[in-house]
Amino acid sequence: MEEHNPYRAPESAVALQAADTDLAGYGERLAATLIDGVIAMCVTLPAMWFGGFFKTVMDAAMTGAQPPFTLTLTWAFIGLAIFLAIQGYPLYAQGQTWGKRALGIRIVALDGSRVPFASLIARRYLPTHAVALVPFVGNLLVLIDILFIFRRDRRCVHDLIAGTRVVKAR
Repeated sequence: MEEHNPYRAPESAVALQAADTDLAGYGERLAATLIDGVIAMCVTLPAMWFGGFFKTVMDAAMTGAQPPFTLTLTWAFIGLAIFLAIQGYPLYAQGQTWGKRALGIRIVALDGSRVPFASLIARRYLPTHAVALVPFVGNLLVLIDILFIFRRDRRCVHDLIAGTRVVKAR
């Protein structure tokens, strides 16, 4: 019979998550992000060129002025719209971007279930897109978000906010 010890650590039931072998690897996630980035650039850069973004920024730089923040904000919304147009369907249907789909990984809730599309956008993508708009500090926070992948559970800050993880698709 065990003696009562008031200094013993408390006991609790621990909910077990899927094995670490189900988690997507660092390289897979990086490659998927790069694929998604190239796809986005192929659409966004021509839109920015023909939309006059680069000309406005260059004109401001030539005069030593900052480009208007409203311009940055406008193009952030346009970029988000382009992201949703390109990645919306695979995110809605399978919880995957095109890059994740190509590499056989997907976004799931912590219990392994499918994450609702609205939740993916509002909790996983919008916070990091919004933070990235903050001058200097935004870039630092985005870097911290990315570096969180090196934790044991391989969840970035955007995964923690959304309650998601990236696993190998079956």
